[in-house]
Amino acid sequence: MDLSGTPLKGFEKEIDALREVGNQFHARGWSLGTSSNYSVVIRREPLELLITASGKDKGHLSRHDFVRVGSGGLPIVAEQPKASAETLLHIAIAEQPDIGAVMHTHSIWGTLLSDLYFEDNGFGVEGYEMLKGLAGVTTHEHSEWVPVFDNTQDIPALAEQVRQCLNDFHSLIQHGFLIRRHGLYTWGRDLDEAKRHIEIFEFLFKCVARHLILAGAMPV
Repeated sequence: MDLSGTPLKGFEKEIDALREVGNQFHARGWSLGTSSNYSVVIRREPLELLITASGKDKGHLSRHDFVRVGSGGLPIVAEQPKASAETLLHIAIAEQPDIGAVMHTHSIWGTLLSDLYFEDNGFGVEGYEMLKGLAGVTTHEHSEWVPVFDNTQDIPALAEQVRQCLNDFHSLIQHGFLIRRHGLYTWGRDLDEAKRHIEIFEFLFKCVARHLILAGAMPV
């Protein structure tokens, strides 16, 4: 676990916090197998992220399972593991002001809803008290639109699509989005806020899906 002499030296606190997130999310069924990726901003000008390496079991992350990347998504220095295949999505999100961490999970409910509502480009969630766990939301009367992007192996194109939406004043993206048959992306001012947003969204997705099942609108 010693990081002395590595590109990650000095970031042990951030790494251990991300490792704990991976352990928790794996235990809750949101980051199974080698799915999911997490990042924190460690420098703003120029932008630099600490992100999970590709193909790692999120329930057993070691201190060496992380990569320092720059604004182009490439490692800052050599001799680091391969970064997540979706690094450019993290970059596109982290470019926004006041974002300090980005979280991506693969839950069952989020995956199913992303497929169900793909043709509608997303779905709304309103009336739930748990919405107040999202940054800036002060009432359960809030209406949260969850956009759904199509899944693709062309990550640079998807990242650019997300970037354009985030930079569009009229965009419906508020706190997160889904990728069809894939999973959730959300973020926060820091790791604690981003982690809380994952918990809120996953609770809401489960409520929405189970409500549809009880109403007979979603097959069991």
